[in-house]
Amino acid sequence: MTVELKRAYGEAMAQSLQIRTHSLIADVSAEEGGADTGPSPHDLYDAALAACKALTVMWYANKKGIKVDDIHTVIERDDSQERAGIYKLAARLQVSGELTDAQVRELAAVAQKCPVHKLMTTVTTEITTSVERAA
Repeated sequence: MTVELKRAYGEAMAQSLQIRTHSLIADVSAEEGGADTGPSPHDLYDAALAACKALTVMWYANKKGIKVDDIHTVIERDDSQERAGIYKLAARLQVSGELTDAQVRELAAVAQKCPVHKLMTTVTTEITTSVERAA
């Protein structure tokens, strides 16, 4: 899969982001030189975790026949020690439906195992970067 970005026309920093058939804008705050026209890269990183946890829990609940009416996911970021190599994310999933305590515990265990959580905590990611002159 390929993710492509191009500078958003007329914007100081914003990037038009294309993933398959989906488009959105990534930007930074005015304090960082942008116009805050979209989520920042850190916001997208955090949102990936939130989305993965919610989707993983919904997938599992559907597969196991657990009646989940809704999931509200909140990610709280503490980036105060990021420069020291510590980036803290706290995920809170509020699940509604007629659930037993055992089912809530089961869904909590599943949320801990979402693929993005694993990527962020247990996988070594190798990144290569090249900068080229545009044609």
